[in-house]
Amino acid sequence: MKLQPDRQPSLNTVSAYGSNYIEINAQRYDHSIILGPEGPVLEWSCSRFEDLKIEDFELIASQKPAVVIFGSGQKIRFPKPELLKPLIQARIGVETMDLQAACRTYNILMAEGRNVIAALLIEK
Repeated sequence: MKLQPDRQPSLNTVSAYGSNYIEINAQRYDHSIILGPEGPVLEWSCSRFEDLKIEDFELIASQKPAVVIFGSGQKIRFPKPELLKPLIQARIGVETMDLQAACRTYNILMAEGRNVIAALLIEK
């Protein structure tokens, strides 16, 4: 689905997404990514929900967001609570949803000026 947001060129905006890709500011990514409103889009080495590790969430927590939007792939699946421990200990909120909903929600929160990180899983 192609999105037509009211863009601010300096912000990382999801401009399109599909079952196996995400576009950030019209640049296509065919792998899992971690992004915030500003700064680089990070390649995320996780390519299967079953392979999630606590280190994945430690990486996300280290960016100190107020909230994390976790896009769990094509269907909604919740990570084991022990994996979320780094976020819980840092008092960072986390919302889990499917990839498409995560892309839309990230754009809304980012446009509102919220300190949000999206961890978007593209499964291979």
